[in-house]
Amino acid sequence: MSKRQRSTLAQRSAELAFAVPPVMAHRIARMALAGAAPSERDRREFTRMGAEKTTAFQQSWIAMAMQGWRAQQAFALFWWRACLSPWGPPSAQAIGTQLQSAALGVLGHGLAPVHRTAVANAKRLSRTRLR
Repeated sequence: MSKRQRSTLAQRSAELAFAVPPVMAHRIARMALAGAAPSERDRREFTRMGAEKTTAFQQSWIAMAMQGWRAQQAFALFWWRACLSPWGPPSAQAIGTQLQSAALGVLGHGLAPVHRTAVANAKRLSRTRLR
């Protein structure tokens, strides 16, 4: 993974860390204000909350599985080329770089759907009044 990709992963992680607390605070306050008899608007938001989480995490797991499969194929090709190389096996540093790149790629692909949903919720809920 390039330096740019690592910084993008760090940036997305930071954005996620800043987007989640306001969303949670808004929704918890909304639940507290709704009480035992939530309005139709509250019920829609609570249903949406559950559906969005499920969808984002499903997309995340699928993206990580696909990226893991791609990384496995790339690693297999890496070893196949190493076995055919007249210069001998690859260095430990080259193997470590390959493994680190694969792990960061899986992380980045898995974080994307959760990040996208959380940041969109933060923007949407910041424009919404509780009652």
